[in-house]
Amino acid sequence: MGDTKNLETKGENMNKPNLSKIAKSIRTVVNKRSPEILTGIGIAGMITTTVMAVKATPKALVLIEERYRDESDERPRWKTYIKGAWTCYIPSAVVGTLSIFCLIGASSVNVRRNAALATAYTLSESALKEYQEKVIETIGEKKEESVRDAVAKDRVDRNPVSSREVIITERGNTLCYDVISGRYFKSDMDKLKKIENELNRRLRDEMYISLNEFYYEIGINPISIGYDLGWNIDHGYIELTFSSQLADEGTPCLVIDYRVAPRYEYH
Repeated sequence: MGDTKNLETKGENMNKPNLSKIAKSIRTVVNKRSPEILTGIGIAGMITTTVMAVKATPKALVLIEERYRDESDERPRWKTYIKGAWTCYIPSAVVGTLSIFCLIGASSVNVRRNAALATAYTLSESALKEYQEKVIETIGEKKEESVRDAVAKDRVDRNPVSSREVIITERGNTLCYDVISGRYFKSDMDKLKKIENELNRRLRDEMYISLNEFYYEIGINPISIGYDLGWNIDHGYIELTFSSQLADEGTPCLVIDYRVAPRYEYH
């Protein structure tokens, strides 16, 4: 009997941490996906509001007709409509109000998260810039370039051209690799530098340039975050860096990096 009780007690103790872990996991998922959840509830609520309002209309019409017969014709008719029908639409109004609050809540969560991401990005960018400056100051520009070349080689090795699509453009025949989008394409160093100079000229006049505008000029398709990242004249010109490497097929490859990285909220 004693052994049986001990086993039951152990089983209960084993279940408690599991339930706590499951609850914690659910809470984490809900917090992480709260904007999507609130948006989904809000949209579903709006649809439900419309359906409830449509279903309430026949009943409201009956009540309006009954009240209209009981009241004098001298009364303004719109008052008769309101008095006769407003109670029928209370449920749909409540659901609609809750749906609006859900949509506003989802928007608020997204605004707070975007602000936090922008702050974190700015801090990371500042820390990286200070680190790069200190590296150059400590080991010198030539050794810093050799470190950049080693990093570029690692990037090419981790993303072999044999497993990727090479984008063919009309701007050259040299194999190039863009470190931000991770894409291979054909271009030419002189043309890339010419595009860099042209965009910097535009940057002086227009104050900012998006990353996708750079991609458009070099002949490759835009990416989803390309309109959210870009350069602002207040933070420096576009400055490309080039590293000559060998792709996995032994093909010479020009790795394109950015000394002044495109930043978030560059407008």
